[in-house]
Amino acid sequence: MNTKAKGYIAGILAAVFYGTNPLGALPLYDHGFTSGNVLFYRYGLATIFFAVWMLIRKEKFSISRGYAIKFSLLGAMFALSSILLFASFLFMNAGVASTILFSYPIMTALLMVIFYREHITTITVISLALAIGGIGLLYRGDGQETLSVTGVLLVLGSSLLFAIYIVYAKQFKIKMSPVKSTFWIIFFGWIVIVGYMFFTGDSVQLPRQPIEWGCIVLLALMPTLLSLYFLNVSIQSIGSTLSSILGALEPVTAVVISTFVFGEPFTVRLAIGIVLILSAVLLIIGGNGMLKKLLHNNV
Repeated sequence: MNTKAKGYIAGILAAVFYGTNPLGALPLYDHGFTSGNVLFYRYGLATIFFAVWMLIRKEKFSISRGYAIKFSLLGAMFALSSILLFASFLFMNAGVASTILFSYPIMTALLMVIFYREHITTITVISLALAIGGIGLLYRGDGQETLSVTGVLLVLGSSLLFAIYIVYAKQFKIKMSPVKSTFWIIFFGWIVIVGYMFFTGDSVQLPRQPIEWGCIVLLALMPTLLSLYFLNVSIQSIGSTLSSILGALEPVTAVVISTFVFGEPFTVRLAIGIVLILSAVLLIIGGNGMLKKLLHNNV
């Protein structure tokens, strides 16, 4: 498999796995878990899973001081992005917050243009427009909700931190396996979550029921371990901008789960939104070739 194909597949898998968040998070909220506790178990157990994975692969855990500094920065950005997003849910509907969060591909593209002078192609611009339009259609609100300024600022902060993470992860030349690098990113992210809980006075809640442990394992495994692992592979293979646009599949997965698992209605508007997002993804993957063929046929 060539590098680009691996990057596209990894980006799609990262988005799909991340979109499984509602399967684990919503039941835990219903059982009285705070957002801090959900993140504490999600990052903590994912760290353990990565450690076991490394032991199976017989990889060494040691890293240089330079790697430790860079991984700690990446972990902090990733964890703080999660914290701000979960904090925004206190001020606004989670659906609205998730919609605003998808401004991160635009921020990623702008950061790459401003700081690294990356050339943004017509295909990329069209794909961004299709993805953002599709995300807007996936929101299930009734259009009458008043947006909280605090909530919007928290989500935009989360989006910006995630965009910085994606950009920085690409510029950081990692000479080790994605398993080892992602382990350290998650580990440092978990340290930030622990610090956040200590600062806010959020005490650790112990899971008491099998369903609670099941949801915690799901959160640690799918939207954390697998999603971040494949995201890092995708960023290194196809770059920050394209990887972020493929993230449009995250809310598509969430909508499918909401419809088939939680019984929420599937409307024509949702169908159109999904079609727009899938079009954006297909355009990103085969856009340049499609454009060349179109221009050749017209000539």
